[in-house]
Amino acid sequence: MVHIFPERLRELWSEWEIRAMVLASLILQSILILIGNRRKHSTQSLLQFLLWSSYLSADWIATVALGVLSSYGDGNGDSTKPEHIIKAFWAPFLLLHLGGPDTITAYSLEDNELWWRHLVMLVVQVVVAFYILIRAWTGDNMLNFLSLPIYLAGIIKFGERNWVLRCASSKYFRKSMFPRRDPGPNYARFMEEYHSKRLEGFDVSSESNIEAPTFGDHIINVIPSNDNVRDVDNLRDAHNFFEDFKRLFADLILSFHDIVKSRSFVQNSTCDVVFKVIEIELGFIYDVFYTKAVVVYSHMGGFLRFISFLCTVVVFFAFLFIEKQGYRRLDISITYILLAGAVALEIYAVVLLLCSDRAVLWLSKQKNVVADSLNHSILPFLPTEPKRWSNKIAQFNLIRLCINDKPTNWGLPQKALCIYETMEMNRYEDFQTVSKELKELIFQQLRKKSRSAFDYSACKRLCSHRGLWVLEEEKCLDQLGWSIENAEFDQSILLWHIATDLCYYSGMLENSSDAELNEKSNFKEISKWLSDYMLYLLVMRPFMLPNGIGQIRFQDTHAEAEEFFRGRNSVKDAKKACATLLQVSTKIPPLEVKGDRSKSVLFDACKLAQALRSLKWKKEKKWEMVSHVWVEMLSYAACQCQRSQHAQQLRQGGELLTHVWLLMAHLGITEQFQISKGHARAKLNAR
Repeated sequence: MVHIFPERLRELWSEWEIRAMVLASLILQSILILIGNRRKHSTQSLLQFLLWSSYLSADWIATVALGVLSSYGDGNGDSTKPEHIIKAFWAPFLLLHLGGPDTITAYSLEDNELWWRHLVMLVVQVVVAFYILIRAWTGDNMLNFLSLPIYLAGIIKFGERNWVLRCASSKYFRKSMFPRRDPGPNYARFMEEYHSKRLEGFDVSSESNIEAPTFGDHIINVIPSNDNVRDVDNLRDAHNFFEDFKRLFADLILSFHDIVKSRSFVQNSTCDVVFKVIEIELGFIYDVFYTKAVVVYSHMGGFLRFISFLCTVVVFFAFLFIEKQGYRRLDISITYILLAGAVALEIYAVVLLLCSDRAVLWLSKQKNVVADSLNHSILPFLPTEPKRWSNKIAQFNLIRLCINDKPTNWGLPQKALCIYETMEMNRYEDFQTVSKELKELIFQQLRKKSRSAFDYSACKRLCSHRGLWVLEEEKCLDQLGWSIENAEFDQSILLWHIATDLCYYSGMLENSSDAELNEKSNFKEISKWLSDYMLYLLVMRPFMLPNGIGQIRFQDTHAEAEEFFRGRNSVKDAKKACATLLQVSTKIPPLEVKGDRSKSVLFDACKLAQALRSLKWKKEKKWEMVSHVWVEMLSYAACQCQRSQHAQQLRQGGELLTHVWLLMAHLGITEQFQISKGHARAKLNAR
């Protein structure tokens, strides 16, 4: 292989190998710290790819560079020459880079589970870096001594990252929330006293006082806050709830005290406030799983951050004044770049730290001159409405996919790489901003459900509703109940998705005797958004939905729809496609014709659309009912989704499904809490 490349090219690579690697490592760290946090409020595929490639490449390049440095100079038999000493000085910087930025420690949850592998890597790379420094040690070179503070800072950074990964792993994250060991009242001593009193001739009875859980109002005790800080009330409430509800992400149960407190808050707050609090709360969860928040926002973390920052700054200024004779000018320039980059990244990390929600929350609780001065210096640079998630829902539509209303741009390369189908699906994926009307509808529906429950058992039963509750309330269960009661959940999604499209494009729910839809209501558009969002989850995020054959059912429905439209070339838009579908009679049930061979529900959905049309209601009421059915389906899906899938989506802009899941938990509509009789206090009565 050596003879493949020209000798001049090999010499150039040999000269620039280490230099290129350390500079590339610094560039990758800069990318990670600059865009690491943006992924929690961005759905852009390009940003996700850039972050993914940078995250994987950063560790690889730093590791390879340390390996190359460990053997540098062996060819000449001397590793203490000036050109080797200055390159050995770069080794601790690679340790700093392996420690990673504060904004991203794990790309996905799986990285947290591999903390032990990072621990082995930490030990190996620290030993390798120490070996590089020892080989280049002369005892009279100032650069050797300056490498020690950077080496210490590198160990701190690398150790921080490993500790954070360990804390965020499922085992230790769950363990960190276990309460202290509590044996409870001494039952054996109680019974000994009971028998002792009986033997003494007393008539003994026990009396138990139970603190029973109630649905009454609960007032949260708050610390007086600094009113000059942005969103201070929402930050405080979100942090209080975060400390309790983070147990949901560890598959632990909530206590009835947690439910009473949060339920009262949600019932007595506005939609905007509640969704804002949930956004902040999920931001705290994101920080725990994907950043160094566990370490950075602790007293020990602050001390370690001060040490590493001090080491970097001291070495930077010391390098300005040491003797540099004997070193190549190019290597000196690269060393300056590494030092300046390390200092700049540390300063930027401090700025991000001071502007974070946790820091703002902490400053709001302080009543001193230092906190006030920090507030006045930071507040002008803080956005009035910081982005904490994408505030978007993805849209995917079956009819558009079948009629191919987007020209294809994919060709042979995508087919050769076996990603044609995935890329084709992504072409039909759009994003819709989550409107205030949509949030208000979800909020009011869930709050209404919560108020209808008079005990915790009823709250748990609400989790199993996936549309029937709405149909029963609207007294149309006989006409429409078959689409939900006798169907699997993924089947119901497809049925109602197609039926919603048929009604939306054909105007089936708009009878000629009705007036125009109320401009203030937006049930028709909300129904369309939720319909396309639920199909997106079924097709692109199937693991967020209950187990089933949703993808098989979708591909069969897709195939039947494509075959239907292929014979009708004149169908070029969604409106015509829906009108054409509705011309097919469904008097004979499709199951009698097709049997169980195909799982397609295309014409069953046409039957559902006709049933919706047969309702003798005003069109506004019809669309209101349809939107309520979709909200209930969304709520059911949120309850059934695994907590790990909710946590995974926080790194891709977030999902509305996760916000609904947490909102339902705050209202007590969750299966993850204990129905308890309360704390009991027993005493003996002797007569």
